[in-house]
Amino acid sequence: MATATETIGLGRTSSPTPVAAPLTVTEKAAAEVKRHIADVAAGGASEAESKLYLRVRVQGGGCSGFQNKLDLDPKYDEKTDHKFEFHGIEVVVDKRSMLYLDGAVVDFHDDLNKRGFTVNNPSAKSTCGCGSSYSM
Repeated sequence: MATATETIGLGRTSSPTPVAAPLTVTEKAAAEVKRHIADVAAGGASEAESKLYLRVRVQGGGCSGFQNKLDLDPKYDEKTDHKFEFHGIEVVVDKRSMLYLDGAVVDFHDDLNKRGFTVNNPSAKSTCGCGSSYSM
């Protein structure tokens, strides 16, 4: 089962504070992320030397106001990011994006009509016609 909490405050004398994960990554999505990480490592890219995280973020843009972005990122900053683990992959979310991702589900589809990652965000009030951006 995926770990849905993270511990912040490591290295301090006070007890760690658990933070609930704002999102979920499906097993299928995690498997595809692992495949992409393995491809990067096999390709000999410079990121292959360091650990890669799945970064999930929300940024302004698109015709409805907000867009979800997924990237492989070698950077994790304890001060600005939260780190979670789902099905063997580590997911990094910046603190600002955490505000917008409550209940979101990252999934991967490999069908005839649809291939790729999706982020289903139940907090979205409306989406644009193409489905790449949303309003809250």
